[in-house]
Amino acid sequence: NCEGTYPHHLQGICADRDALYWSFTTTLVKTDLKGTLLTKVPVANHHGDLCFHEGKLYVAVNLGKFNDPQGQADSWVYVYEAATLKELARHKVQEVFHGAGGIGICRGHFFVVGGLPDGVEKNFIYEYDSQFQFIKKHAINSGHTHLGIQTATFAHDRWWFGCYGTPQILLVADPDLQMKGRYEFDCSLGIEGLSNGRLLSASGRCEKEKGCIGSVRVVVPDEKTGLRHQSADGGQN
Repeated sequence: NCEGTYPHHLQGICADRDALYWSFTTTLVKTDLKGTLLTKVPVANHHGDLCFHEGKLYVAVNLGKFNDPQGQADSWVYVYEAATLKELARHKVQEVFHGAGGIGICRGHFFVVGGLPDGVEKNFIYEYDSQFQFIKKHAINSGHTHLGIQTATFAHDRWWFGCYGTPQILLVADPDLQMKGRYEFDCSLGIEGLSNGRLLSASGRCEKEKGCIGSVRVVVPDEKTGLRHQSADGGQN
């Protein structure tokens, strides 16, 4: 569990060897691997899902309208130093038409995901190089997911995308963003790769008087369900 409560809900997680990073919409939080708070900083509303790369955190940020069919979004990627959570840079990713919501990295390129208006049966993923020069807009044949894709990570030779909905949806795609499966599994608040074929899936909840909390569990790929929670005797760390 992530130590503390926060004014807004969990949007994503990422990790390095020593720490977990949590994006609570308006607060960026760093904990140790057990969830003990190390540092936190207030950030713009709203910070979404994030990824870790070479000592830095990259956070998908939307400052405009999310999921607006007319594209009144204002999409950015903010960069932070992982050690201190000090802001280092901001990159415009205005191509992300319905609002940047999540980000992952594959083969040295960044892939930004975001909103999806009702009635659209494909999700869109925006590819950028290491300097955030726009490369390509990818469409994946995912079927509609509520508000698009929220969380993204590339791990174990697969893309894992968490989506809202009732029930929540997990999309799995290959490195070229060809669909491999659509499952009912909730990793809409965060998904991150671990070693030995495992991943971390985040969950959280909000209570009006108390605020919002977050936690993570170890999950493993499963052919039938996409992911499944690793049993307590399965060597969780």
